[in-house]
Amino acid sequence: MDDATIARHRLATRLVSAVAEHGEHLPTPLVVVDLDAFDANAADLVRRAGGTPVRVASKSLRVPALVARALATPGFQGVLGYSLREALWLLEHGISDDILVAYPTVDLESLSRLVASPSAAAAITLMVDEVAHLDVVDAVRASKAVQVRVAIDVDAGLRMASQHVGPKRSPLYDAGAVVNLAAEIARREGFQLVGVMTYEGQVAGVPDDVPGQRARSAVVRRLKQASVSQLGSRRAEIARALEPFGPLQLWNAGGSGSIETSSQDPVVTEVSAGSGLLVPGLFDHYQSFRPRPAAFFGVPVTRRPSADVATVHGGGLIASGPVGEDRAPIPWAPPGLRLTGLEGAGEVQTPLTGHPASSLRIGDLVWFRHAKSGELFEHTNTAHLLSGERLVDSVPTYRGSGQSF
Repeated sequence: MDDATIARHRLATRLVSAVAEHGEHLPTPLVVVDLDAFDANAADLVRRAGGTPVRVASKSLRVPALVARALATPGFQGVLGYSLREALWLLEHGISDDILVAYPTVDLESLSRLVASPSAAAAITLMVDEVAHLDVVDAVRASKAVQVRVAIDVDAGLRMASQHVGPKRSPLYDAGAVVNLAAEIARREGFQLVGVMTYEGQVAGVPDDVPGQRARSAVVRRLKQASVSQLGSRRAEIARALEPFGPLQLWNAGGSGSIETSSQDPVVTEVSAGSGLLVPGLFDHYQSFRPRPAAFFGVPVTRRPSADVATVHGGGLIASGPVGEDRAPIPWAPPGLRLTGLEGAGEVQTPLTGHPASSLRIGDLVWFRHAKSGELFEHTNTAHLLSGERLVDSVPTYRGSGQSF
């Protein structure tokens, strides 16, 4: 039995012990975050950043207490939010007063609240990548007395001939286009250019050491190396071009899978991470780091259709993105269970095979890992926090706080 399997058996024992202490009366799906693993992952992210501040990506957590816990870790600084309404909520609840919204917004109600509040405008930075984003802000305010902080999102993809490798985000690529937008921001009253974002998702979000995919993994690593090299040169060129607009307060880059390379770029002032704290299934198999899975959901066995099949109630928490097997949840503990090819993970029932299935009883919990990080918490009001072999707290998710961002 290898070390990874032994760790999964130990996890199963811890989870069974923790749930038993509560008389097994907790509702399912039962979502648990292992604080021991969470804290170890946070410390490792800080180590990998090598002194560059780490901004916590709230989209990958969606549990206020976990966002606050990450921010309390030395080396973390500020929140990378995913909507303006979320950023306002985090500010109002005292979780952070330094929030960079990672995506442009056209939420008129939230923008109206922002431009009416000097304190909110001072704490929150909006993301823009074209003039139309500035127009939306101007459309909701009668006065430009409140300065709106903005950062420019620059496409960080790899360009090879006519191909583009990376997330389809910003239309801005070369220094000239970035300078044109910066000049428009400087020309308009009521805006302050404070930073730049270059998110290299093709480096940060793609596993490069996948078992059984040696050739593909080698290609991915070469593409990552080419991307890092090209982006480093382009960041330097853009930074020089922006010098006439004054010193920037931040240059955000990276993600959990690219912290080392992003933090080594002298232009970058901060890196972001979120998935690396919880480690969903899609973040397995990176060559650069070996994190510990920290988030799990448990669902009960409710049927035994045959001696070698156990069927659990629910389990079909499918991740967003391109449809494929890697978007399905992973049966994790006890180890050795597998989804079936015909039914997969279902909304109301999920049959499981594999050697542990024959020993599972009605009412036993099977533990899964979600393929993506924060999406798990859209399916529950409460996250239970595990430390050692005890559930030490139960905290609301965004959903449990009455919020859906």
